[in-house]
Amino acid sequence: MKTQEIMQQLAAKHPGEAEYLQAVEEVLNSIEEVYNQHPEYEKAKIVERMVEPDRIYTFRVTWVDDKGEVQTNLGYRVQFNSAIGPYKGGLRFHKAVTPSMLKFLGFEQTFKNALTTLPMGGGKGGSDFDPVGKSDAEIMRFCQAFMLELWRCIGPDQDIPAGDVGVGGREIGFLNGMYQKLAQRYHTGVLTGKGMTWGGSILRPEATGFGALYFTQHVLELAGKDIKGKTVAISGFGNVAWGACTKAVELGAKVVAISGPDGVCAIPGGIDKEMIDYMLVMRSSNRNKVQDMADKFPGKCSFVAGKKAWSQKCDIALPCAFQNELSEDDAKELVKNGTWCCCEVSNMGCQPGAIHYFQAQKGFLFAPGKAVNAGGVATSGLEMTQNAEHISWTGQEVDERLHHIMASIHEQCVKFGKRADGTIDYVKGANIAGFMKVAQAMLEQGLV
Repeated sequence: MKTQEIMQQLAAKHPGEAEYLQAVEEVLNSIEEVYNQHPEYEKAKIVERMVEPDRIYTFRVTWVDDKGEVQTNLGYRVQFNSAIGPYKGGLRFHKAVTPSMLKFLGFEQTFKNALTTLPMGGGKGGSDFDPVGKSDAEIMRFCQAFMLELWRCIGPDQDIPAGDVGVGGREIGFLNGMYQKLAQRYHTGVLTGKGMTWGGSILRPEATGFGALYFTQHVLELAGKDIKGKTVAISGFGNVAWGACTKAVELGAKVVAISGPDGVCAIPGGIDKEMIDYMLVMRSSNRNKVQDMADKFPGKCSFVAGKKAWSQKCDIALPCAFQNELSEDDAKELVKNGTWCCCEVSNMGCQPGAIHYFQAQKGFLFAPGKAVNAGGVATSGLEMTQNAEHISWTGQEVDERLHHIMASIHEQCVKFGKRADGTIDYVKGANIAGFMKVAQAMLEQGLV
């Protein structure tokens, strides 16, 4: 395999799809050496097949707003790879959603799901619908119109969507209700992230953030460090950031900043439970303004417009919001201010320049999203298992399984990412571990 030749071919075939091409190039650069040691993969053209999705559904979503005006959005579902199980991946509602974004997310999801050790393939979907400023009634009508087009493409043993940016428990509820009405069959396992009264799993809302902190703990412990007492900066204030804040505080860390599109909320004394609970209020308000936190708690925090979380001094940086949110300049600012660890909690949260800069710093700890944030989809897999068995595990049972899965992912990253000097390249380790599992499954199932 020659990475640059493949990338040139893909760029010619898919011009302008920057996020997708970025994700593919990162993986191919990591696996090239290992891949070339397996001529059977080359013969079966595993990479050429793996980088293209199995299929993409594109559809119009027409709905009526509160003023009675007709609105039209585009909806998508990218079913990327099902070599190791049914398609699994979230739905993203955001004005910036494009096929390129969803292809990158579906590609990443394929390897992330492989890392969990659970039998799940990779997929992603969503719409350019913007939830910001919409009423609950408008969101319900949009979700129902979206599912009216999507429902034939999904199923408990075919494709199991979940939430993502802009899609939380409220949206999953509206989507699931419409699916049940259309399918006229009660499939508790067709969507994950459900409410507790209708098939949801304990800890699923917290799982992405919780799993990320468990993984971060393993990274620190291997490096001889302890998370207790460390300062943490977190981007975002949605479901993922909320879970990360909750667990970080529980483990004894001090969260000194959260951020949003409007700026950063600096919290010198560290975020507390009341403020963490308020993050859920902020998310459900659809205002998308982190300034609301500073307005609510003026004595505990201050708002700085136009700044990112990375402008605040911290030991550990946890991007929890959006892809490519942390630039090379941000990375330099963090390192200058004494940051020595960054674990991506958002998918592809760091730009390539930022990753290269972090990895060039002696002793700096960096881990990629496909390993760090896999706790969310892992717990979705656990939710699917509970649904299939028509049972509900306790919080302790789910948490123990999540702990085990995150420890297993860390072990795989260490196994495939160990450098000659004993340090760990977590990017390489995660990419190789996920790739090897999917590649072998594809090879053994023939040219399909």
